[in-house]
Amino acid sequence: MTRQRLVWLVLLLAAVFAVQGGEHSTWSWYRLRKAERSERVRIAQLEGIVDSLTRMAQAIEHDSATQERLARESYGMIRDGEFLYRLVP
Repeated sequence: MTRQRLVWLVLLLAAVFAVQGGEHSTWSWYRLRKAERSERVRIAQLEGIVDSLTRMAQAIEHDSATQERLARESYGMIRDGEFLYRLVP
């Protein structure tokens, strides 16, 4: 092997090591990018859940129709003149 080919081989190996070697290789960078994208999607889903729960909490605190519906469903409360029927299986 000539000296010039040896130099080119060493330069090629150095370039490959620069891209793939070390603690943070190109493949680990791709894996991190993929994980980041999936985490961003999960964050967006959780933000949607938090927004809906916030709206529900505000409705429970301030909307009398929501408060009445929850009282009827959860505690079996009735208005004057109404009858509550419970069906036992």
